[in-house]
Amino acid sequence: MGPSSPPSPSLAKHLSPSTAEAQQHPHGYVDDVDRLAQLGYEQELTRGWSALESFGISFSIISICTGITTSFSLGLTNGGPGVMSIGWICVSFMTMCAEFVALSMAEVVSAIPSAAGPFAAYCTGWFNFLGQAGVTTAIVFGNATFIATVAALRGFVITAPRVIGIHAALLIFAGLVNTVGIRFLGHLNRFSILVHSVGVFSICVALLAKAPTHQTAKEVFATYYDESGWGERASPAFVALTGILLAQFTITGFDASAHMAEETKDAGRAAPIGVIMSVGVSTVFGFFYLVSLLFSMQGYASTVAPATGQPVLQIFVDVFGQNGGTAAAAIIIICISLCGTFSVTSNSRMFYAFSRDRALFGWFDHVDKRTQVPVRTVWLAVLLAFCLALPSLGNTTAYVAVTSIATIGLYISYVLPIAIGLAFDQNRFCAIRGPFHLGAFSRPCAIIATGYVIFITVVFCLPTISPVNSQTLNYAPVAVGIVCLWVIISWFGWARHWFHGPRQADLTAVDPAEALNSVTNAALKLEPALIEDKGVVGGGKSDADLAGGAKVEQVLTK
Repeated sequence: MGPSSPPSPSLAKHLSPSTAEAQQHPHGYVDDVDRLAQLGYEQELTRGWSALESFGISFSIISICTGITTSFSLGLTNGGPGVMSIGWICVSFMTMCAEFVALSMAEVVSAIPSAAGPFAAYCTGWFNFLGQAGVTTAIVFGNATFIATVAALRGFVITAPRVIGIHAALLIFAGLVNTVGIRFLGHLNRFSILVHSVGVFSICVALLAKAPTHQTAKEVFATYYDESGWGERASPAFVALTGILLAQFTITGFDASAHMAEETKDAGRAAPIGVIMSVGVSTVFGFFYLVSLLFSMQGYASTVAPATGQPVLQIFVDVFGQNGGTAAAAIIIICISLCGTFSVTSNSRMFYAFSRDRALFGWFDHVDKRTQVPVRTVWLAVLLAFCLALPSLGNTTAYVAVTSIATIGLYISYVLPIAIGLAFDQNRFCAIRGPFHLGAFSRPCAIIATGYVIFITVVFCLPTISPVNSQTLNYAPVAVGIVCLWVIISWFGWARHWFHGPRQADLTAVDPAEALNSVTNAALKLEPALIEDKGVVGGGKSDADLAGGAKVEQVLTK
Protein backbone atom coordinates (compact mmCIF):
# COMPACT_ATOMS: atom_id res chain seq x y z
CA MET A 1 0.00 0.00 0.00
CA GLY A 2 1.36 3.41 -0.89
CA PRO A 3 1.86 6.22 1.58
CA SER A 4 -1.21 8.09 2.73
CA SER A 5 -1.86 11.65 1.64
CA PRO A 6 -1.85 14.43 4.25
CA PRO A 7 -5.12 14.98 6.11
CA SER A 8 -7.58 17.19 4.25
CA PRO A 9 -8.71 20.54 5.76
CA SER A 10 -12.07 19.06 6.72
CA LEU A 11 -10.31 16.20 8.46
CA ALA A 12 -7.56 18.23 10.10
CA LYS A 13 -9.90 20.04 12.47
CA HIS A 14 -10.78 16.72 14.08
CA LEU A 15 -7.17 15.91 14.88
CA SER A 16 -5.41 16.76 18.12
CA PRO A 17 -2.92 19.66 18.33
CA SER A 18 -0.07 17.17 18.04
CA THR A 19 -0.94 16.48 14.38
CA ALA A 20 1.08 19.39 13.02
CA GLU A 21 4.14 17.97 14.72
CA ALA A 22 3.24 14.52 13.41
CA GLN A 23 3.29 15.71 9.80
CA GLN A 24 6.96 16.62 10.20
CA HIS A 25 7.98 13.31 11.69
CA PRO A 26 10.45 11.47 9.44
CA HIS A 27 9.44 7.94 10.47
CA GLY A 28 5.89 7.62 9.18
CA TYR A 29 4.05 9.07 12.18
CA VAL A 30 1.82 11.13 9.87
CA ASP A 31 0.61 7.90 8.23
CA ASP A 32 -0.41 6.55 11.64
CA VAL A 33 -2.34 9.72 12.49
CA ASP A 34 -3.97 9.90 9.06
CA ARG A 35 -5.15 6.31 9.16
CA LEU A 36 -6.44 6.80 12.68
CA ALA A 37 -8.47 9.79 11.50
CA GLN A 38 -9.84 7.82 8.55
CA LEU A 39 -11.58 5.64 11.12
CA GLY A 40 -13.10 8.69 12.80
CA TYR A 41 -10.71 8.91 15.76
CA GLU A 42 -8.65 11.82 16.99
CA GLN A 43 -4.97 11.33 17.81
CA GLU A 44 -5.56 11.98 21.51
CA LEU A 45 -2.73 9.81 22.80
CA THR A 46 0.89 10.88 22.30
CA ARG A 47 2.96 8.80 19.87
CA GLY A 48 6.24 8.78 21.74
CA TRP A 49 7.25 5.12 21.72
CA SER A 50 9.57 3.33 19.32
CA ALA A 51 9.86 -0.35 18.45
CA LEU A 52 12.12 -0.77 21.50
CA GLU A 53 9.43 0.43 23.89
CA SER A 54 6.82 -1.63 22.04
CA PHE A 55 8.95 -4.71 22.67
CA GLY A 56 9.68 -3.58 26.21
CA ILE A 57 6.11 -3.37 27.45
CA SER A 58 5.21 -6.88 26.26
CA PHE A 59 8.53 -8.23 27.54
CA SER A 60 7.91 -6.54 30.90
CA ILE A 61 4.36 -7.86 31.23
CA ILE A 62 5.32 -11.39 30.23
CA SER A 63 8.05 -10.87 32.87
CA ILE A 64 9.40 -14.38 33.18
CA CYS A 65 10.55 -13.81 36.75
CA THR A 66 7.01 -12.77 37.73
CA GLY A 67 5.16 -15.85 36.52
CA ILE A 68 7.87 -18.34 37.45
CA THR A 69 8.60 -16.87 40.89
CA THR A 70 5.01 -16.47 42.02
CA SER A 71 3.79 -19.80 40.57
CA PHE A 72 6.85 -21.92 41.42
CA SER A 73 5.08 -23.61 44.33
CA LEU A 74 2.21 -24.70 42.07
CA GLY A 75 4.66 -26.32 39.66
CA LEU A 76 6.51 -28.16 42.43
CA THR A 77 3.35 -29.62 43.96
CA ASN A 78 1.60 -30.43 40.67
CA GLY A 79 4.12 -32.54 38.78
CA GLY A 80 7.46 -31.32 40.07
CA PRO A 81 10.61 -30.34 38.14
CA GLY A 82 9.96 -32.62 35.16
CA VAL A 83 6.55 -31.10 34.46
CA MET A 84 7.88 -27.58 35.02
CA SER A 85 10.83 -27.86 32.63
CA ILE A 86 9.27 -29.94 29.85
CA GLY A 87 5.98 -28.09 30.28
CA TRP A 88 7.78 -24.80 29.65
CA ILE A 89 9.13 -26.10 26.33
CA CYS A 90 5.73 -27.42 25.22
CA VAL A 91 3.80 -24.31 26.23
CA SER A 92 6.35 -22.04 24.56
CA PHE A 93 5.98 -23.96 21.31
CA MET A 94 2.19 -23.80 21.39
CA THR A 95 2.24 -20.09 22.18
CA MET A 96 4.54 -19.38 19.26
CA CYS A 97 2.19 -21.41 17.05
CA ALA A 98 -0.73 -19.22 18.10
CA GLU A 99 1.38 -16.11 17.51
CA PHE A 100 2.18 -17.07 13.91
CA VAL A 101 -1.52 -17.51 13.31
CA ALA A 102 -2.05 -13.97 14.57
CA LEU A 103 0.36 -12.69 11.93
CA SER A 104 -1.90 -13.99 9.19
CA MET A 105 -5.12 -12.62 10.68
CA ALA A 106 -5.76 -10.47 7.61
CA GLU A 107 -6.78 -13.72 5.91
CA VAL A 108 -9.19 -14.45 8.73
CA VAL A 109 -10.88 -11.07 9.02
CA SER A 110 -11.62 -10.88 5.30
CA ALA A 111 -13.32 -14.27 5.44
CA ILE A 112 -15.77 -13.38 8.21
CA PRO A 113 -19.25 -12.21 7.15
CA SER A 114 -20.18 -8.86 8.60
CA ALA A 115 -23.28 -10.33 10.25
CA ALA A 116 -21.08 -12.38 12.58
CA GLY A 117 -18.79 -9.47 13.35
CA PRO A 118 -20.52 -7.36 16.03
CA PHE A 119 -21.40 -10.21 18.39
CA ALA A 120 -18.01 -11.88 17.88
CA ALA A 121 -16.26 -8.59 18.61
CA TYR A 122 -18.40 -8.04 21.70
CA CYS A 123 -17.66 -11.53 23.07
CA THR A 124 -13.96 -11.28 22.35
CA GLY A 125 -13.70 -7.87 23.96
CA TRP A 126 -15.30 -8.99 27.20
CA PHE A 127 -13.07 -12.05 27.50
CA ASN A 128 -10.06 -9.81 26.95
CA PHE A 129 -11.47 -7.48 29.61
CA LEU A 130 -11.69 -10.42 32.04
CA GLY A 131 -8.17 -11.57 31.24
CA GLN A 132 -6.72 -8.07 31.51
CA ALA A 133 -8.23 -7.52 34.95
CA GLY A 134 -7.22 -10.99 36.10
CA VAL A 135 -3.61 -10.79 34.96
CA THR A 136 -2.99 -7.48 36.77
CA THR A 137 -4.52 -8.91 39.93
CA ALA A 138 -2.35 -12.03 39.73
CA ILE A 139 0.83 -10.05 39.09
CA VAL A 140 0.38 -7.51 41.86
CA PHE A 141 -1.06 -9.92 44.42
CA GLY A 142 1.78 -12.35 43.73
CA ASN A 143 4.23 -9.51 44.30
CA ALA A 144 2.51 -8.55 47.54
CA THR A 145 2.78 -12.12 48.80
CA PHE A 146 6.45 -12.32 47.81
CA ILE A 147 7.24 -9.00 49.52
CA ALA A 148 5.51 -10.17 52.70
CA THR A 149 7.51 -13.40 52.63
CA VAL A 150 10.80 -11.55 52.23
CA ALA A 151 9.84 -9.18 55.03
CA ALA A 152 9.10 -12.21 57.24
CA LEU A 153 12.84 -12.95 57.20
CA ARG A 154 13.17 -9.82 59.33
CA GLY A 155 10.31 -10.64 61.69
CA PHE A 156 7.28 -9.41 59.74
CA VAL A 157 4.12 -11.35 60.64
CA ILE A 158 2.15 -12.34 57.53
CA THR A 159 -1.64 -12.11 57.66
CA ALA A 160 -4.18 -12.00 54.84
CA PRO A 161 -5.25 -8.39 55.58
CA ARG A 162 -1.63 -7.24 55.59
CA VAL A 163 -1.00 -8.87 52.22
CA ILE A 164 -4.09 -7.13 50.85
CA GLY A 165 -2.72 -3.87 52.24
CA ILE A 166 0.58 -4.37 50.40
CA HIS A 167 -1.41 -5.28 47.30
CA ALA A 168 -3.37 -2.02 47.55
CA ALA A 169 -0.19 0.03 48.04
CA LEU A 170 1.43 -1.52 44.97
CA LEU A 171 -1.68 -0.82 42.89
CA ILE A 172 -1.80 2.81 44.00
CA PHE A 173 1.88 3.16 43.08
CA ALA A 174 1.18 1.68 39.64
CA GLY A 175 -1.78 4.00 39.17
CA LEU A 176 0.22 7.09 40.09
CA VAL A 177 3.09 6.17 37.77
CA ASN A 178 0.63 5.65 34.93
CA THR A 179 -0.89 9.10 35.34
CA VAL A 180 2.44 10.88 34.80
CA GLY A 181 2.57 10.51 31.03
CA ILE A 182 3.83 8.33 28.23
CA ARG A 183 7.30 9.89 28.08
CA PHE A 184 8.13 8.90 31.66
CA LEU A 185 6.73 5.43 31.01
CA GLY A 186 9.08 5.18 28.03
CA HIS A 187 12.10 5.81 30.26
CA LEU A 188 10.76 3.33 32.82
CA ASN A 189 10.20 0.86 30.00
CA ARG A 190 13.85 0.91 28.96
CA PHE A 191 14.91 0.49 32.59
CA SER A 192 12.56 -2.50 32.85
CA ILE A 193 14.17 -4.15 29.83
CA LEU A 194 17.56 -3.75 31.50
CA VAL A 195 16.47 -5.19 34.85
CA HIS A 196 14.52 -8.07 33.31
CA SER A 197 17.45 -9.08 31.13
CA VAL A 198 20.71 -8.19 32.87
CA GLY A 199 19.31 -8.51 36.40
CA VAL A 200 17.67 -11.90 35.92
CA PHE A 201 20.59 -13.23 33.87
CA SER A 202 22.97 -12.23 36.68
CA ILE A 203 20.85 -14.07 39.24
CA CYS A 204 20.84 -17.20 37.07
CA VAL A 205 24.62 -17.19 36.64
CA ALA A 206 25.17 -16.53 40.34
CA LEU A 207 22.82 -19.36 41.33
CA LEU A 208 24.56 -21.91 39.14
CA ALA A 209 28.02 -20.72 40.18
CA LYS A 210 27.44 -20.53 43.93
CA ALA A 211 25.03 -23.38 44.65
CA PRO A 212 26.70 -25.83 47.09
CA THR A 213 25.21 -28.79 45.21
CA HIS A 214 23.29 -29.20 41.98
CA GLN A 215 20.40 -31.40 40.95
CA THR A 216 21.11 -33.85 38.14
CA ALA A 217 19.66 -33.47 34.66
CA LYS A 218 17.40 -36.45 35.35
CA GLU A 219 16.03 -34.78 38.48
CA VAL A 220 15.34 -31.56 36.59
CA PHE A 221 13.86 -32.96 33.38
CA ALA A 222 12.47 -36.38 34.27
CA THR A 223 11.36 -36.31 37.91
CA TYR A 224 7.67 -36.34 38.79
CA TYR A 225 6.22 -35.37 42.18
CA ASP A 226 2.66 -35.00 43.39
CA GLU A 227 1.94 -33.02 46.53
CA SER A 228 -1.46 -31.81 45.34
CA GLY A 229 -3.48 -34.58 46.97
CA TRP A 230 -4.82 -35.80 43.63
CA GLY A 231 -2.57 -38.87 43.51
CA GLU A 232 -5.21 -41.15 45.04
CA ARG A 233 -8.08 -39.84 42.92
CA ALA A 234 -6.56 -38.97 39.55
CA SER A 235 -3.85 -40.08 37.18
CA PRO A 236 -0.38 -38.47 37.01
CA ALA A 237 -1.42 -36.98 33.66
CA PHE A 238 -4.18 -34.99 35.38
CA VAL A 239 -1.74 -33.65 37.96
CA ALA A 240 0.81 -32.76 35.29
CA LEU A 241 -1.78 -30.85 33.26
CA THR A 242 -2.65 -28.64 36.21
CA GLY A 243 1.08 -28.03 36.71
CA ILE A 244 1.60 -26.40 33.31
CA LEU A 245 -0.33 -23.36 34.55
CA LEU A 246 3.06 -22.00 35.66
CA ALA A 247 4.30 -21.78 32.08
CA GLN A 248 1.01 -20.81 30.47
CA PHE A 249 0.34 -18.00 32.94
CA THR A 250 3.86 -16.66 32.50
CA ILE A 251 3.63 -16.41 28.71
CA THR A 252 0.63 -14.09 28.62
CA GLY A 253 0.27 -10.36 28.05
CA PHE A 254 2.20 -10.23 24.79
CA ASP A 255 -0.70 -8.31 23.25
CA ALA A 256 0.42 -5.23 25.20
CA SER A 257 2.36 -3.97 22.18
CA ALA A 258 -0.94 -3.84 20.32
CA HIS A 259 -2.74 -2.01 23.10
CA MET A 260 -0.06 0.68 22.96
CA ALA A 261 -0.18 1.02 19.17
CA GLU A 262 -1.79 4.46 19.24
CA GLU A 263 1.20 5.69 21.23
CA THR A 264 3.83 4.03 19.04
CA LYS A 265 5.58 5.59 16.06
CA ASP A 266 5.27 3.57 12.86
CA ALA A 267 3.02 1.17 14.77
CA GLY A 268 2.39 -1.10 11.80
CA ARG A 269 5.98 -2.31 12.04
CA ALA A 270 6.78 -1.66 15.69
CA ALA A 271 3.80 -3.51 17.22
CA PRO A 272 4.33 -6.84 15.42
CA ILE A 273 8.05 -6.66 16.21
CA GLY A 274 7.18 -6.06 19.86
CA VAL A 275 4.88 -9.08 20.06
CA ILE A 276 7.15 -11.51 18.23
CA MET A 277 10.36 -10.49 19.97
CA SER A 278 8.82 -10.39 23.44
CA VAL A 279 7.57 -13.98 23.20
CA GLY A 280 10.79 -15.26 21.64
CA VAL A 281 13.14 -13.56 24.10
CA SER A 282 10.94 -14.41 27.10
CA THR A 283 10.86 -18.06 26.09
CA VAL A 284 14.66 -18.27 26.14
CA PHE A 285 15.20 -16.16 29.27
CA GLY A 286 12.37 -17.93 31.08
CA PHE A 287 13.76 -21.37 30.40
CA PHE A 288 17.20 -20.27 31.63
CA TYR A 289 15.72 -18.79 34.82
CA LEU A 290 13.53 -21.84 35.47
CA VAL A 291 16.24 -24.47 35.01
CA SER A 292 18.71 -22.35 37.03
CA LEU A 293 16.31 -22.49 39.95
CA LEU A 294 15.66 -26.21 39.50
CA PHE A 295 19.34 -27.14 39.22
CA SER A 296 20.16 -24.99 42.28
CA MET A 297 17.56 -26.52 44.61
CA GLN A 298 19.22 -27.98 47.68
CA GLY A 299 16.53 -30.63 48.00
CA TYR A 300 12.97 -31.09 46.82
CA ALA A 301 11.47 -31.60 50.27
CA SER A 302 13.04 -28.46 51.75
CA THR A 303 11.94 -26.40 48.74
CA VAL A 304 8.36 -27.60 48.40
CA ALA A 305 7.83 -27.01 52.15
CA PRO A 306 10.21 -24.06 52.62
CA ALA A 307 11.16 -22.62 55.97
CA THR A 308 10.93 -19.16 54.42
CA GLY A 309 7.39 -19.80 53.16
CA GLN A 310 8.27 -19.30 49.47
CA PRO A 311 10.18 -21.83 47.31
CA VAL A 312 12.15 -19.37 45.18
CA LEU A 313 13.11 -17.32 48.22
CA GLN A 314 14.19 -20.55 49.91
CA ILE A 315 16.49 -21.35 46.98
CA PHE A 316 17.97 -17.84 47.18
CA VAL A 317 18.60 -18.16 50.93
CA ASP A 318 20.02 -21.69 50.59
CA VAL A 319 22.48 -20.53 47.93
CA PHE A 320 23.31 -16.94 48.93
CA GLY A 321 22.51 -16.84 52.64
CA GLN A 322 19.89 -14.59 54.20
CA ASN A 323 21.44 -11.25 53.22
CA GLY A 324 22.38 -12.36 49.72
CA GLY A 325 19.01 -14.03 49.27
CA THR A 326 17.27 -10.82 50.27
CA ALA A 327 19.33 -8.88 47.71
CA ALA A 328 18.41 -11.34 44.94
CA ALA A 329 14.77 -11.17 46.01
CA ALA A 330 14.92 -7.36 45.80
CA ILE A 331 15.79 -7.60 42.09
CA ILE A 332 12.84 -9.91 41.55
CA ILE A 333 10.54 -7.53 43.46
CA ILE A 334 11.63 -4.64 41.23
CA CYS A 335 10.90 -6.74 38.14
CA ILE A 336 7.46 -7.79 39.37
CA SER A 337 6.62 -4.21 40.37
CA LEU A 338 7.51 -3.00 36.88
CA CYS A 339 5.46 -5.84 35.42
CA GLY A 340 2.44 -4.79 37.48
CA THR A 341 2.87 -1.15 36.53
CA PHE A 342 2.95 -1.89 32.82
CA SER A 343 0.06 -4.33 33.16
CA VAL A 344 -2.02 -1.41 34.44
CA THR A 345 -0.80 0.56 31.41
CA SER A 346 -1.99 -2.15 29.04
CA ASN A 347 -5.30 -2.56 30.92
CA SER A 348 -6.03 1.14 30.76
CA ARG A 349 -5.57 1.28 26.98
CA MET A 350 -7.77 -1.76 26.45
CA PHE A 351 -10.50 -0.34 28.70
CA TYR A 352 -10.22 3.05 26.97
CA ALA A 353 -10.59 1.48 23.51
CA PHE A 354 -13.49 -0.67 24.66
CA SER A 355 -15.31 2.33 26.15
CA ARG A 356 -14.60 4.34 22.99
CA ASP A 357 -16.59 1.71 21.12
CA ARG A 358 -19.33 2.09 23.76
CA ALA A 359 -18.98 -1.37 25.28
CA LEU A 360 -18.15 0.29 28.61
CA PHE A 361 -19.62 3.46 30.08
CA GLY A 362 -18.87 6.48 27.92
CA TRP A 363 -17.43 8.28 30.95
CA PHE A 364 -14.29 6.16 30.55
CA ASP A 365 -13.81 7.37 26.97
CA HIS A 366 -11.64 10.22 28.13
CA VAL A 367 -8.02 11.29 27.71
CA ASP A 368 -6.47 13.83 30.06
CA LYS A 369 -5.58 16.89 27.98
CA ARG A 370 -2.43 17.67 29.95
CA THR A 371 -0.81 14.23 30.12
CA GLN A 372 -2.65 12.69 27.14
CA VAL A 373 -3.23 9.57 29.25
CA PRO A 374 -6.61 7.81 29.78
CA VAL A 375 -6.47 8.50 33.51
CA ARG A 376 -9.99 7.27 34.27
CA THR A 377 -9.34 3.81 32.86
CA VAL A 378 -5.99 3.70 34.68
CA TRP A 379 -7.83 3.90 37.97
CA LEU A 380 -10.55 1.55 36.75
CA ALA A 381 -7.79 -1.02 36.19
CA VAL A 382 -6.48 -0.37 39.71
CA LEU A 383 -9.94 -0.75 41.26
CA LEU A 384 -10.72 -4.00 39.45
CA ALA A 385 -7.35 -5.52 40.40
CA PHE A 386 -7.99 -4.66 44.04
CA CYS A 387 -11.51 -6.12 44.07
CA LEU A 388 -10.45 -9.38 42.41
CA ALA A 389 -7.89 -9.96 45.17
CA LEU A 390 -10.39 -9.65 48.02
CA PRO A 391 -11.45 -13.35 47.91
CA SER A 392 -7.92 -14.17 49.14
CA LEU A 393 -9.07 -13.04 52.58
CA GLY A 394 -11.09 -16.25 52.88
CA ASN A 395 -9.75 -18.62 50.22
CA THR A 396 -6.33 -20.26 50.34
CA THR A 397 -6.21 -20.94 46.60
CA ALA A 398 -7.48 -17.55 45.43
CA TYR A 399 -4.17 -16.76 43.72
CA VAL A 400 -4.31 -19.92 41.61
CA ALA A 401 -7.89 -19.08 40.65
CA VAL A 402 -6.92 -15.57 39.58
CA THR A 403 -4.03 -16.85 37.47
CA SER A 404 -6.44 -19.30 35.83
CA ILE A 405 -8.91 -16.48 35.16
CA ALA A 406 -6.17 -14.36 33.61
CA THR A 407 -4.87 -17.17 31.42
CA ILE A 408 -8.29 -18.36 30.26
CA GLY A 409 -9.65 -14.88 29.56
CA LEU A 410 -6.64 -13.71 27.57
CA TYR A 411 -6.19 -16.85 25.51
CA ILE A 412 -9.88 -17.09 24.64
CA SER A 413 -9.73 -13.51 23.40
CA TYR A 414 -6.57 -14.28 21.42
CA VAL A 415 -8.01 -17.29 19.63
CA LEU A 416 -11.72 -16.49 19.22
CA PRO A 417 -11.22 -14.49 15.99
CA ILE A 418 -9.17 -17.35 14.55
CA ALA A 419 -11.79 -19.94 15.47
CA ILE A 420 -14.57 -17.91 13.87
CA GLY A 421 -12.51 -17.43 10.74
CA LEU A 422 -12.11 -21.18 10.35
CA ALA A 423 -15.87 -21.66 10.22
CA PHE A 424 -16.46 -19.68 7.06
CA ASP A 425 -15.81 -19.85 3.31
CA GLN A 426 -12.25 -21.09 2.88
CA ASN A 427 -12.06 -20.02 -0.77
CA ARG A 428 -12.49 -16.43 0.30
CA PHE A 429 -10.29 -17.05 3.32
CA CYS A 430 -7.41 -18.08 1.05
CA ALA A 431 -8.05 -15.60 -1.77
CA ILE A 432 -7.01 -12.43 0.03
CA ARG A 433 -3.40 -12.48 1.14
CA GLY A 434 -0.73 -9.88 1.54
CA PRO A 435 3.03 -10.14 1.11
CA PHE A 436 3.30 -12.03 4.40
CA HIS A 437 1.28 -15.15 5.01
CA LEU A 438 1.76 -18.68 6.27
CA GLY A 439 0.62 -20.28 3.05
CA ALA A 440 -0.28 -23.92 3.48
CA PHE A 441 0.53 -23.75 7.20
CA SER A 442 -2.04 -21.04 7.95
CA ARG A 443 -5.08 -23.26 8.43
CA PRO A 444 -3.27 -26.10 10.27
CA CYS A 445 -1.76 -23.60 12.71
CA ALA A 446 -5.15 -22.00 13.24
CA ILE A 447 -6.71 -25.39 13.99
CA ILE A 448 -3.91 -26.28 16.42
CA ALA A 449 -4.15 -22.92 18.19
CA THR A 450 -7.93 -23.15 18.51
CA GLY A 451 -7.83 -26.71 19.81
CA TYR A 452 -5.06 -25.89 22.25
CA VAL A 453 -6.91 -22.94 23.77
CA ILE A 454 -10.06 -25.04 24.17
CA PHE A 455 -7.90 -27.65 25.89
CA ILE A 456 -6.20 -25.27 28.34
CA THR A 457 -9.51 -23.56 29.10
CA VAL A 458 -10.89 -26.87 30.35
CA VAL A 459 -7.67 -27.77 32.21
CA PHE A 460 -7.39 -24.44 34.03
CA CYS A 461 -10.98 -24.65 35.22
CA LEU A 462 -10.09 -27.80 37.16
CA PRO A 463 -9.24 -27.67 40.89
CA THR A 464 -5.52 -27.93 41.59
CA ILE A 465 -5.73 -29.23 45.17
CA SER A 466 -7.62 -32.18 46.66
CA PRO A 467 -9.90 -32.54 48.54
CA VAL A 468 -12.10 -29.88 46.99
CA ASN A 469 -14.00 -27.62 49.38
CA SER A 470 -14.89 -23.95 49.67
CA GLN A 471 -11.27 -23.14 50.54
CA THR A 472 -9.63 -25.03 47.67
CA LEU A 473 -12.23 -24.66 44.91
CA ASN A 474 -10.97 -23.12 41.67
CA TYR A 475 -13.36 -20.23 41.05
CA ALA A 476 -12.13 -19.60 37.49
CA PRO A 477 -15.15 -21.40 35.94
CA VAL A 478 -17.42 -19.12 37.96
CA ALA A 479 -15.72 -16.01 36.55
CA VAL A 480 -15.84 -17.35 32.99
CA GLY A 481 -19.49 -18.31 33.44
CA ILE A 482 -20.35 -14.84 34.72
CA VAL A 483 -18.71 -13.25 31.68
CA CYS A 484 -20.58 -15.59 29.31
CA LEU A 485 -23.88 -14.84 31.05
CA TRP A 486 -23.19 -11.10 31.02
CA VAL A 487 -22.31 -11.11 27.31
CA ILE A 488 -25.50 -12.97 26.37
CA ILE A 489 -27.82 -10.89 28.57
CA SER A 490 -26.29 -7.53 27.71
CA TRP A 491 -26.04 -8.28 23.98
CA PHE A 492 -29.63 -9.40 23.48
CA GLY A 493 -30.92 -6.94 26.06
CA TRP A 494 -29.40 -3.70 24.81
CA ALA A 495 -25.86 -3.82 23.40
CA ARG A 496 -26.90 -5.12 19.96
CA HIS A 497 -28.78 -1.87 19.37
CA TRP A 498 -25.73 0.39 19.69
CA PHE A 499 -22.59 -1.76 19.46
CA HIS A 500 -21.80 -1.79 15.73
CA GLY A 501 -18.61 -3.81 15.84
CA PRO A 502 -16.46 -4.61 12.83
CA ARG A 503 -16.86 -3.44 9.25
CA GLN A 504 -15.67 -5.07 6.08
CA ALA A 505 -12.73 -3.60 4.16
CA ASP A 506 -10.55 -4.25 1.16
CA LEU A 507 -7.47 -6.10 2.42
CA THR A 508 -5.92 -6.98 -0.89
CA ALA A 509 -3.08 -4.53 -0.45
CA VAL A 510 -2.51 -4.96 3.26
CA ASP A 511 0.45 -6.71 4.81
CA PRO A 512 -1.04 -9.02 7.46
CA ALA A 513 1.97 -8.38 9.70
CA GLU A 514 0.85 -4.77 9.91
CA ALA A 515 -2.50 -6.00 11.19
CA LEU A 516 -1.12 -7.77 14.25
CA ASN A 517 -1.68 -4.82 16.55
CA SER A 518 -5.36 -4.64 15.61
CA VAL A 519 -5.79 -8.40 15.87
CA THR A 520 -4.60 -8.54 19.46
CA ASN A 521 -5.99 -5.17 20.49
CA ALA A 522 -8.25 -4.49 23.39
CA ALA A 523 -11.43 -5.80 21.84
CA LEU A 524 -9.66 -8.01 19.28
CA LYS A 525 -12.41 -6.86 17.00
CA LEU A 526 -11.99 -8.84 13.85
CA GLU A 527 -12.02 -5.29 12.42
CA PRO A 528 -10.64 -5.21 8.88
CA ALA A 529 -10.78 -1.43 8.83
CA LEU A 530 -8.32 -1.40 11.70
CA ILE A 531 -5.72 -2.97 9.47
CA GLU A 532 -5.74 0.14 7.34
CA ASP A 533 -4.79 2.07 10.48
CA LYS A 534 -1.57 0.28 11.53
CA GLY A 535 -2.04 1.50 15.05
CA VAL A 536 -5.54 2.12 16.29
CA VAL A 537 -6.69 0.21 19.33
CA GLY A 538 -10.40 -0.15 18.80
CA GLY A 539 -12.68 0.91 16.03
CA GLY A 540 -16.35 0.69 15.29
CA LYS A 541 -17.47 4.28 15.73
CA SER A 542 -21.12 4.59 14.83
CA ASP A 543 -22.39 6.61 11.88
CA ALA A 544 -23.37 9.34 14.31
CA ASP A 545 -19.86 9.47 15.67
CA LEU A 546 -18.48 9.90 12.16
CA ALA A 547 -20.98 12.59 11.17
CA GLY A 548 -19.06 15.47 12.74
CA GLY A 549 -17.62 16.61 9.44
CA ALA A 550 -14.61 14.30 9.24
CA LYS A 551 -13.63 13.17 5.78
CA VAL A 552 -13.50 9.40 5.98
CA GLU A 553 -11.94 7.69 2.98
CA GLN A 554 -14.09 5.01 1.46
CA VAL A 555 -12.18 1.91 2.51
CA LEU A 556 -15.25 0.03 3.63
CA THR A 557 -17.19 -2.39 1.51
CA LYS A 558 -20.63 -3.81 1.88
